[in-house]
Amino acid sequence: MTAAISGSFRGAAMFILSSLGGIFSALTLGVIAAAVSIGGVLWMYGRDLPNHEQLAQYTPPTISRIYSGEGRLIDEFARERRLFAPAEEIPDLVKRAFISAEDKNFYVHAGYDPMGMIAAAVDAAKGGRLRGASTITQQVMKNFLLSSDRSAERKVKEIILASRIEETLGKEDILELYLNEIFLGQNSYGVAAAAQTYFNKTLADLTLEEAAYLAILPKAPSDYHPVRQAERAIDRRNFVLREMFENGYITRAEMEEAQTSPLLTVQSGHFTPFRAALPPRDYFTDEIRRQLTADFGEEAFFTQGFNVRATIDAEMQQVAAEALQRALESYDRGQGVWRGTGKTIAAELLGDEVAWRTALANTDVARDIKLENPWLPAVVLEIADQSVTLGVEGEDDLVSVPREDIQWMRGNFFDNFTQGDVVHVRRMTDDNSGELLRWSLRQVPEVQGGFMAMDVNTGRVIAMQGGFSYQDSVFNRATQATRQPGSSFKPFVYAAALDSGYQPNTIVVDAPIEILSGGEIWRPKNASNRFYGPSPLRTGIERSRNLMTVRLAQDVGMGTVASYAERFGVYDDMDELLANSLGSQETTLYKMVAAYAMFANGGERVEPTLVDRIQDRYGRTVFRHDQRVCNDCEQFASLQAGYGPRIVSNRERVMDAITAYQLTSMMRGVVERGTAAGTVNLSVPVAGKTGTTNDSKDVWFVGFSSTIAAGCYIGHDRPRSLGSGASGGGMCGPVFNEFMREAIKKYGGGPFEVPEGGYFVKIDRYTGARLPDSATGENVVSEYFREGDDPFIGIGGGTVIDGGFAMAGDLPLFGRGEGDAEDGGNVPAATQVQTSTGRSVVVPGRATFGGLSSGGLY
Repeated sequence: MTAAISGSFRGAAMFILSSLGGIFSALTLGVIAAAVSIGGVLWMYGRDLPNHEQLAQYTPPTISRIYSGEGRLIDEFARERRLFAPAEEIPDLVKRAFISAEDKNFYVHAGYDPMGMIAAAVDAAKGGRLRGASTITQQVMKNFLLSSDRSAERKVKEIILASRIEETLGKEDILELYLNEIFLGQNSYGVAAAAQTYFNKTLADLTLEEAAYLAILPKAPSDYHPVRQAERAIDRRNFVLREMFENGYITRAEMEEAQTSPLLTVQSGHFTPFRAALPPRDYFTDEIRRQLTADFGEEAFFTQGFNVRATIDAEMQQVAAEALQRALESYDRGQGVWRGTGKTIAAELLGDEVAWRTALANTDVARDIKLENPWLPAVVLEIADQSVTLGVEGEDDLVSVPREDIQWMRGNFFDNFTQGDVVHVRRMTDDNSGELLRWSLRQVPEVQGGFMAMDVNTGRVIAMQGGFSYQDSVFNRATQATRQPGSSFKPFVYAAALDSGYQPNTIVVDAPIEILSGGEIWRPKNASNRFYGPSPLRTGIERSRNLMTVRLAQDVGMGTVASYAERFGVYDDMDELLANSLGSQETTLYKMVAAYAMFANGGERVEPTLVDRIQDRYGRTVFRHDQRVCNDCEQFASLQAGYGPRIVSNRERVMDAITAYQLTSMMRGVVERGTAAGTVNLSVPVAGKTGTTNDSKDVWFVGFSSTIAAGCYIGHDRPRSLGSGASGGGMCGPVFNEFMREAIKKYGGGPFEVPEGGYFVKIDRYTGARLPDSATGENVVSEYFREGDDPFIGIGGGTVIDGGFAMAGDLPLFGRGEGDAEDGGNVPAATQVQTSTGRSVVVPGRATFGGLSSGGLY
């Protein structure tokens, strides 16, 4: 019995041991199989993974910013609005908020968190919230190196890369990548940009509750919008605060105080938006964007975080904008036509103040105009015989505009306005007290124009206005509009002549001329439809004589004229047509002002620039405009009192210095007694040239002092006549004068520098004849000649440039006191002359050249 029991016991024991051994073997084999399987999976998915080591050199896309010369931020450009913040500059408060929200074991795991994965799986099995359980390291891998698809394959790759990157980078480096890369809504990438977007603060200025709010955004920013999803956002923020307390980052008192705080953001109107501190985008910064994308590439400009130091003078830019706007508005109101904005608000909204105010706020009209006072959008609510009632954006009370305000326009209120019309309106105030006189209706002019000013020695563009309003039209008419310069091109013809041996007192015949070209006869004419006989070169440019200019260009040769125009940068390739001597070939205001600056600085090449310097994200200079050499700068401290460092110019000479001075002197005559005499009047010597094209489609004035060159053009975007009374001197002259008056106060000015190698002689400006040194009078002018030249052989300059045409017998040899039509001249028009072949020629009524305009009139 006992033996049987003992045997049974031994059998049971053997069975149990055998079973345990089988289980152990199975488990061992299972573990081995699992390990082999996992190893196979890791080997299979780990073969072709991206190179994680490249993250060590990662440079995230950041904002390119433009600063004024004073260092004030004036604009920024970016595809992803990101401000890069190094790990050491990110406060611990921000780091701890994100770690508590996303990965509380960040500092202890090896890239992935097995316990977190198990906890997430248990929560999901219990029917709780489904969560990804990705660590911050895994999210970095997904954001930088992998796709965002939800798949087991991507998850495995994510874990593999996360474990690898933990061996390559430190925890702070990984956190830096994460906190600068993540998208946090409102086009904000990274915590620094988000702090600015939501709170208009730097990271260092964030409060505890603000940092916690940012930390809830990585998963789905739109789900936690601070206004539309405020309650949900506060609940989630408070959860993060509780996690921070449980992780030991904050005290209970800090948590409870932060949890009771309201959610105050830019979006809810409690903080001023960052963009509000920047001036509205304008033509200047947008032109910088256009030029730098051409130079560096669009991708680089919008992603590489350039710091651009612009040349703009904000004060002078405002003066330029208002001067051009005033001229355009003055012309527009002179036409007497009301056009308004062309925008309306539906009639059914007008009875509900909230509705029409919302609709007005959403109406796309210009809001960047500040002429006298800001122009505000408004909607017409009521129309009466003697007034119109408006609802104005930003004004609590309705305003009334009286009948006297529309005296300039044809028709009355009922003729020009309809309920619901969106208009512009501004306050008219007393100049002394600022007291409101009345509200005044305004409209963006149909006529447009451009203005630009630059330093003649450095090329720094200090002001540029490309139209009436950037928000109304972004097309930059200073740089993008190609127009006929008209007679403002003539100085380049005269420059070619002077450099070719002609003198300021060389006589050129002002009489009709016929030119055969293309099988047709071209008959240019003067603006006055008169001619004035033999005249010195000076008179030709002062009075803007077309016939003299054509004869001079014909004698010098259009090949020479074209080479000068190309050398000065007016054209890249000028057609050698005589009509182009009168400015019929199109160019830009930008090129014209730059070319005139070379007259002002004595004939040295100067390249216009809107940018002084560009630095990359690391502060390294990648562009510097001023390449002049300072020989004494390194020893500046040792210079004697009263002495400054010597700046050596290494610029190319494009024109003889004496020629530049002669031409400048002749263009001073344009301002002092020529076609700009009535509108340009400044406290320092100024030279310039007017330009008016055929049918007055474009009007120009380009001029300069010894420090600043500036130019203006006005015309319709689709060229058409501005009217018979339009002229460069009359319309653009006042714009130049208004701007230069302020520019001279700031930048100074004085006599133009007289180059060495010449001598002054007084001459008669009507005949070119030499006068005694003691001569005085309105006909006396002091001309500068090169040493060795004898410009007084025969009449005036010896040679009379007549273009092969003989003068009629009744043509006076020289006239005194004559004037063109522009300044009320009354010399009788000669209607007929005799050519050298004996044929009579009648002055035609209109200049034609087939389908080609003759360009400049005056």
